[in-house]
Amino acid sequence: MSSHTYSISDLSRELDITTRAIRFYEEQGLLAPERRGLERVYSARDKVTLKLILRGKRIGFSLAECRELIGLYDPAGGNARQLNSMLAKIAERRAQLEQQMLDIQQMHLELDTAQERCEQALANTGAPPTL
Repeated sequence: MSSHTYSISDLSRELDITTRAIRFYEEQGLLAPERRGLERVYSARDKVTLKLILRGKRIGFSLAECRELIGLYDPAGGNARQLNSMLAKIAERRAQLEQQMLDIQQMHLELDTAQERCEQALANTGAPPTL
């Protein structure tokens, strides 16, 4: 990794994330910036960690799952454990989404049925249909 460092505002701008969110991840123990006086100084590894967190959140991983994946980060070992763990979590997340899609399809069918029954009941009352 490069020895480039970042301020909290640098990371905020570059990754399109609030400084408050960055501080939250620091409070959660996911980031450990150096301190120079009152200023936080973030490393290239901190930036990679933030990218992993943001990617994990986009695909629906919990903060605990992100923490687990970050803990497996081992560039010297080729990150095989991290990558295998991520593949397992992706498969699990995909299965959850597929179940949610089935649940949504079932709910659509139930809504269609309820709507038809309401419309039939209205038609049978002799009252003019309303919008």
